Amino acid sequence: MARRSLGRQFGWLWMSYAVSAYGSGLGFGALPLIAVLVLHAGPVQVSALSAVGPAMGALIALPLGPWVEFRRKRPVMITMDLARFAVMMTIPLAYAFGRLSFVQLMVVSAVLAAAKIAFNAASGAYLKTLVRPADLLVANARFESTTWSSIAVGPPLGGAAIGLFGPVTTVMADALSYLLSALGVTAIRDREEHPQRTDKRQVQAGELLDGWRHLLAHPGLRALYLNQLLVSGLIMATEPLLAVLLLRQLGFPPWQYGLAFAAPCVGGLIGSRLASRVVARFGQHRVLRTVGTLRAVWLIGLAFVQPGVVGLATVIAVELAIITSMSLYNPVLATYRLEHTPKDRIARTLTAWSISSSASIAILSALGGLLAYATSSRTAITVAGLLILASPLLLPRRQDSALTPDLAVATAHAQPQTAVGSHEAE
Repeated sequence: MARRSLGRQFGWLWMSYAVSAYGSGLGFGALPLIAVLVLHAGPVQVSALSAVGPAMGALIALPLGPWVEFRRKRPVMITMDLARFAVMMTIPLAYAFGRLSFVQLMVVSAVLAAAKIAFNAASGAYLKTLVRPADLLVANARFESTTWSSIAVGPPLGGAAIGLFGPVTTVMADALSYLLSALGVTAIRDREEHPQRTDKRQVQAGELLDGWRHLLAHPGLRALYLNQLLVSGLIMATEPLLAVLLLRQLGFPPWQYGLAFAAPCVGGLIGSRLASRVVARFGQHRVLRTVGTLRAVWLIGLAFVQPGVVGLATVIAVELAIITSMSLYNPVLATYRLEHTPKDRIARTLTAWSISSSASIAILSALGGLLAYATSSRTAITVAGLLILASPLLLPRRQDSALTPDLAVATAHAQPQTAVGSHEAE
């Protein structure tokens, strides 16, 4: 079946996302690697760079939600891309002059995290105006597939580039990808209206919390929000623990470790491409309930990893199941979130979601590290695997009976296309 066209303007947005995603894939883990190889940082410093930098970025991003909300989204995206390009280029410049420092890496990490949150909030709000309501799931699924393909291809190529050309090579590539992304967003010729406030007053302190108010007041979003914080936090918390278990305790060579995380990313392509078809057949609510449950049952399998080929196969199989489930679930969740958020609150809601997610990952990763220090990495992975089994209890139990005003209008306009679109390939 022919691939559904979402228009030239979406094509530019998707291309921009792909360029920056592959750049980030090439630069995956570049800052901790530079801290170790160039600055000879120890485990405490590397952990601080991975946790404190994004946490500082989340604090910086907190007032950006209302700021993004009432501005045109394309200029915001371009500004955030250019900010990331500029701050990342300071690293190779400082390295070339022998002035690179750990404090600089912390500042870069914080700015990158804040700019990412603001960019994602702007792009999510812009996407809702750029494509038809019936095409939101298809658009989100394409972003999801791009994410996983970049993770599969980027890190191995980035590792080879570092070995051939030096430790700051992938940082330069990542920085240039943001510049190209900004050019791609600039190429979108859609005439975007300036968002209008309902009153003339300046942004108030209470508006910083409007995103959380919406998430917690909406029954469906509240359940999905709390579930996502727990699931994503626990899954991400196991990644450094698994690295210690595989590389240090079980003696896996680095190439096998890389293979264990790169190969399962094919599941990301499978799940994301199935998303629109599965929703068309079973419905959005059932997919969120069923796949949201399935993605939580696999993590405990990492606690039983053993040395050798069998252990490698176990990691690949478990990661494949997790990634396939996540890539099917994520675009459905992203679509539901946009559908059930009023147009004048999307940026604040997405900002609140991103900040909470960063905080959850940081807190659970720190707790996981402390538990591993007190016991062992395998024990900490086991605890995470058992805790995540309770996460389906947070999923919404009933389908929403009411729509937001924006969604009600969008659904009315989208229904003539839905019956046809449901049979088209993603």
